[in-house]
Amino acid sequence: MFLKKLCAKAFTKSLWIYHINTGSCNGCDIEIVDVITPYYDAERFGIKLAGSPRHADIMLVSGPVTRQALPSLKRAYDAIPDPKLVIVVGSCGCGGNLWFDTYNVTGGVDKVIPVNFYIPGCPPRPEAILYGVAVALGLAPKKVQAEASVEGPIREGMWK
Repeated sequence: MFLKKLCAKAFTKSLWIYHINTGSCNGCDIEIVDVITPYYDAERFGIKLAGSPRHADIMLVSGPVTRQALPSLKRAYDAIPDPKLVIVVGSCGCGGNLWFDTYNVTGGVDKVIPVNFYIPGCPPRPEAILYGVAVALGLAPKKVQAEASVEGPIREGMWK
């Protein structure tokens, strides 16, 4: 609850996301690039990409953490000012996917740095990434309405 209140106060303006790839096949990266195109228009939520972790509010990580990328990931995480959120995109970042037990991969991102939100999929659709980021920021309840259900007697011949 404290994190939500802190983030709500700190993230009242545009949110800057720093994306880091820690060893993925680039499938998730292609979908992340799709999210920032005019078709999906992530900027309508005030979401923009930052070129440096020092200017970011959120770290978006894709890929399993390789031994070579491990120091860079830790440095980038430490460079982001508090309060910060870490969102992991893709099955590889969530748990390592098919590289979970290889010699060069330490596993998912949560084995290295604290993770706040996961967006699974191989690769996740741009809609799922945008929705996951919106849920993480608390924007989704404002933008998404609950489904309306129609209740009534079931007539013969209708499915149950």
